[in-house]
Amino acid sequence: MLFTNTANLAYVPSTMSMPSIGSVSVDSVRRTLESSTEQVDLATNKVGNSFEQTLLKAFDELNKLQLEPAALSTQQLIDPDSVDAHDITIAMEKASLSLSLATTLIDRVVKAWNDISVTR
Repeated sequence: MLFTNTANLAYVPSTMSMPSIGSVSVDSVRRTLESSTEQVDLATNKVGNSFEQTLLKAFDELNKLQLEPAALSTQQLIDPDSVDAHDITIAMEKASLSLSLATTLIDRVVKAWNDISVTR
């Protein structure tokens, strides 16, 4: 039922039908809470990640890349048809390249720090 008011149009709550509430699984609620928590953190932290958080995230990613070839090799030993040899080779090269890049980056940061401290 719709009542007309000079200020606005509104539905009277007693005449509206109530929506039915379905079942809610705990896992879907957890996923929703986790995703909304991350969005809240991003919204409240306008500066972004700190240098420490960024560095730790990069090292975690580097570690993940280093562990991937070992996991693929183990999987190939258990079930040879599940993993191709070229996938293992690609994973090993990614790990090698990422470690080489990280080593070069760390060396340059240390050299820059030493240059800054010497010029003082």
